Amino acid sequence: MSFHWLRSKARGLALMLAWAGCAMAQSAAPAPHNEVLIRNAVVMTVTHGNIEGGSVYVKDGKIAAVGKGVTAPPGATVIDAGGKYLTPGIIDSHSHIALDNDVNEATSPVTPQMMMIDAFDYQDKAIYRGLAGGVTTSLLLHGSANMIGGQAVVIKHKYGLGRDAMLFPGAPRSIKFASGENPKRVYGGRDQLPSTRMGNFAVQREALVQAQEYMRDWDAYDAKVKKGEADATPPKRDLKLEALADVLRGKLLVQIHCYRADELLTEMAMAKEFGYKVRAFHHALEAYKVADELATQNVAIATFSDWWGFKNEAWDAIPWNAVISMRKGVRVAIKSDSADFSRRLNQEAAKTMRYGGATEEEALKMITLNPAWIIGVDDRVGSIEVGKDADLVIWDGYPLSSYGVPSKVLIDGDVYFDRSLPGYGMPHYREGE
Repeated sequence: MSFHWLRSKARGLALMLAWAGCAMAQSAAPAPHNEVLIRNAVVMTVTHGNIEGGSVYVKDGKIAAVGKGVTAPPGATVIDAGGKYLTPGIIDSHSHIALDNDVNEATSPVTPQMMMIDAFDYQDKAIYRGLAGGVTTSLLLHGSANMIGGQAVVIKHKYGLGRDAMLFPGAPRSIKFASGENPKRVYGGRDQLPSTRMGNFAVQREALVQAQEYMRDWDAYDAKVKKGEADATPPKRDLKLEALADVLRGKLLVQIHCYRADELLTEMAMAKEFGYKVRAFHHALEAYKVADELATQNVAIATFSDWWGFKNEAWDAIPWNAVISMRKGVRVAIKSDSADFSRRLNQEAAKTMRYGGATEEEALKMITLNPAWIIGVDDRVGSIEVGKDADLVIWDGYPLSSYGVPSKVLIDGDVYFDRSLPGYGMPHYREGE
């Protein structure tokens, strides 16, 4: 064994260790800054008005203080906003980015066991583009081919980190339902059930009945076990029915793709029949027709600002839908459903000020606090309040206008986008890693 061979092996081992260390550093989330102070900003809190010349003090990734005259201990990182606007990070409550071509499992109209995390491409450039537009959190949903689709994944736009570091810790589980044209077109085109709206709801109801029977079988087994019966035999495990049972138990937030007023009513009636709650209707372009019923049942909508006429279900869409529904007590979010629109959700929300006269705070809530509620993370993000995650955006220009461009975007108190940096402003991204 020669000295040169040993030296060559040692050098190779050192290179491997260095590469592994770099990869681990890249995939892991950075340690949160102990102290960060953003000062001299117009702080748009969303819940407590605007604070001119305000400051936000961040400690260990959380908002620790908000107001005028807020200070931080010596050694804190200080960001002078220079009088610019500071808002919470934008939240997109309906997105399909980073799922490649795996948005729909269109082989069966009922696929609740599908997990979108299994299709999550954490290197998708659309995550960065949303981040550069001020988006810090997104709900990545299954598509609308199925009456009951798969389970969503919630991410924070920490572009440049590894997959697991992007997952929103502790976010509730959501599942995607869909009614209307899409499922009946997909399966009707194959001459199979469902091919009509009647067929759509028949398929959904049948699946929920099967879930009820599955729950009864397991409840009966559990009761036997508790009694100590020796002949207790567990039912066969079924991942599809387990997921539907979790819907009936209230363990999954039900997000429903639905456009027409009649189907909004049918979906709510079915939820009442089977004992689960609808969290939000997505698209919901005819929500203004049944807004009173939505408000009574505390069902939110995640809608477009002004999309119209792109399919039969969109013929009665109006740009006043969001504000009319809001004025009747509905919690309203403006969402993207688009890798392109997610970059300028601030402008989409601003349209509600033009169509219907939403106030500045109401418009901002539609892309922050309200979508946070739809996702079930409003206790963590969506407003600038003490104790919440420090997901913040500093804007060049007024944020609710086409002049609003993010200057810096912080997630959990760490800067993930800085327009002043060379290249694409990504402090945590390394090409090829």
